[in-house]
Amino acid sequence: MTQEVPISFPCGGDWLYGMLHLPEQPAGRGVLLVVGGPQYRVGSHRQFVLLARALADAAIPVMRFDYRGMGDSDGEPRTFEQVQSDIRVAIDQFFKRVPGLRELVLWGLCDAASAALFYAHTDSRVAGLVLANPWVRTETGMAKAYLKHYYLLRLVDPGLWRKIARGEFDLLAATKSFLQMILTSVGLTPSATGQEPRGCTSVPDSPGATATETNAGPLPARMLNGMNAFRGRLLFILSGDDLTAGEFKDTLSASRAWRKSLQATRVTRRDLPGANHTFSRREWRDQVAHWTQEWVRSW
Repeated sequence: MTQEVPISFPCGGDWLYGMLHLPEQPAGRGVLLVVGGPQYRVGSHRQFVLLARALADAAIPVMRFDYRGMGDSDGEPRTFEQVQSDIRVAIDQFFKRVPGLRELVLWGLCDAASAALFYAHTDSRVAGLVLANPWVRTETGMAKAYLKHYYLLRLVDPGLWRKIARGEFDLLAATKSFLQMILTSVGLTPSATGQEPRGCTSVPDSPGATATETNAGPLPARMLNGMNAFRGRLLFILSGDDLTAGEFKDTLSASRAWRKSLQATRVTRRDLPGANHTFSRREWRDQVAHWTQEWVRSW
């Protein structure tokens, strides 16, 4: 029988809170759920609770937690590029509380997947990564993806043309927005948001949420560096109806280096047609849990 044990532990003077899912006879490889922000360790429509329980039912120990500034945990909010210490102390706790643990897999959705890629190569205890709809957003990348995955679909939507015919649609404003996106996609004008890129938002499928580009280079390039520095196994899970996943696929299409890295034998890719960003339907959620369980136990 699986135990669900509330846990707390310190990190940089603050306290982090989480939940340990401990099977009666836990396997030696566990899964640490890294939660993207702003998000709570329960997840949208309880997706992380349900995923953890499904894995624990297969004897895989699971831990999920809130990093500093998120959910129940103390501290100031931080971006996905500032949670390396949080992940490390969570892993320390996981190994401390599950003595038979030999290694673990980091599981991340959206910018939590990006955070996992940045961290994994720094810790030999991490044997694998599950990266669901990884966040690779840049200003130009977001504009290109929005043109491709949103505007083109809108143009063939009969509902849009009915609104235009009835005078219920602001055609001038939409045209300005469309032109703005075109200019941004080719790097000729800044984003319409006027904000610094910050990472995944609570509504990741909407325009205006962008990812950080530091002096170290664009986010996709830094993520690729992290992936190539990590020597473990990787499972990519990509939704079929999600702007974030669409941007990642566009990154693959535009980058030979990314495509080459994903062709490595240590990499597995699973595509889920029709699924949204958080796999909100039961059949999508169950499929993700099955793929994860199958992959974690496959080596």
